[in-house]
Amino acid sequence: MGGISIWQLLIVFAIVVLIFGTKKLRGMGSDLGGAIKSFKQAVNEEDNKKEDEEETEETSSLEKQQSAESAEKDEETTQTRGKS
Repeated sequence: MGGISIWQLLIVFAIVVLIFGTKKLRGMGSDLGGAIKSFKQAVNEEDNKKEDEEETEETSSLEKQQSAESAEKDEETTQTRGKS
């Protein structure tokens, strides 16, 4: 009850084909496929940009940490030289 059977779907499909024709349906299908493909590419590009930004942030934080560590070592070296 209330479900759509295969026969009802076939009748609706036949009516749509009669109204629009196969050429228009083919064109609409290819347009829809192109739109979906473009959407997926845009989403993937956005994800790649985010990953690149995260990698850049990680790299810069590591460089800052390394420069801070080397500065500390330089200070220690300077202090031990001053004591001798």
